[in-house]
Amino acid sequence: MPERIAEVTALLAEVLAPRAPLTVIVDGGDPGAAAAFAARLAAAFPPTARAWNVDAVLGLTGPGPGMFDSALNVLEPATDQVLVFLRGGPRHRFAEGDGERRAQVVIDHRDPDWPVIRHLHPDLADPDRWYLSESQAFFAARAAGWDAKFGDDMPRYAEAVRLAGVRPGHVVLDVGCGTGRALPALSAAAGPTGRVLGLDFTPGMLEAARQAGRDVDATLVLADARRLPVAAASTDVIFAAGLVHHLPDPLAGLAELARVTRPGGVLAIFHPTGRAQLAARHGRTLRPGEPMSEECLGPLLSGSGWRLRSYEDVPDRFLALADRL
Repeated sequence: MPERIAEVTALLAEVLAPRAPLTVIVDGGDPGAAAAFAARLAAAFPPTARAWNVDAVLGLTGPGPGMFDSALNVLEPATDQVLVFLRGGPRHRFAEGDGERRAQVVIDHRDPDWPVIRHLHPDLADPDRWYLSESQAFFAARAAGWDAKFGDDMPRYAEAVRLAGVRPGHVVLDVGCGTGRALPALSAAAGPTGRVLGLDFTPGMLEAARQAGRDVDATLVLADARRLPVAAASTDVIFAAGLVHHLPDPLAGLAELARVTRPGGVLAIFHPTGRAQLAARHGRTLRPGEPMSEECLGPLLSGSGWRLRSYEDVPDRFLALADRL
């Protein structure tokens, strides 16, 4: 069994074992993926955990001819049942539906040899048990090819930096900086009297930033966005590209960003494509109640020390600007 599969199934077995007896239902993924993952998960439980039943549900016939739907779209979580959803690859049958939203465990399974836990319900485990290591595994596998895949959006980063209002002398944090695509523009705007820090929790992403020469533009720091190694009220502008929707608790994450920002400082939440385009890339459509929707993001910001100033969600850019209260 590949090491990464063993790590994920061992973590899940450790988290779920205290809840036995229990039925775990695995669905989603490409054809055959649920059965294979269910077998590997069952094998991860110790011999003493024989009160377990791990099932693979291979899909239900949907409303249209030849269509499939995830069984998780109709099953409800129960005290003696845990639902596991596999996000699949190009042949994924269950791109739509509520299966993922109903599941207590969501696993990125686009590469069956490199599964990564992307969501674990807090009733099962505190995020500190899984979030950092699993997110690092997710992004580490993508770091080397990140710029080659997305490098053509650099002008969009530069325009977002301009709109964020970075000025000479500003202290700027790029939180979740990845390979540092925003750092040259942030450094140019802050000038020689300013200071720019690029923070990310994946060593491979920071190494890719160094290889691209972006450590000339900023100080690179290995850090978790949920616990920034930065003094309170010390920052003028925070640039957060593709960050907030990855946080296990967006409200707490936004509050940590507010902690390090001076009153009147600015938060720029950015993505180089709109929300609908990003969802389509992952084989789904937007649904009501998503954290980055305007109706949800406004209250999240106001509840964490910010005031939403502007909100733009167009095909080639998502940009929300907020002021620190």
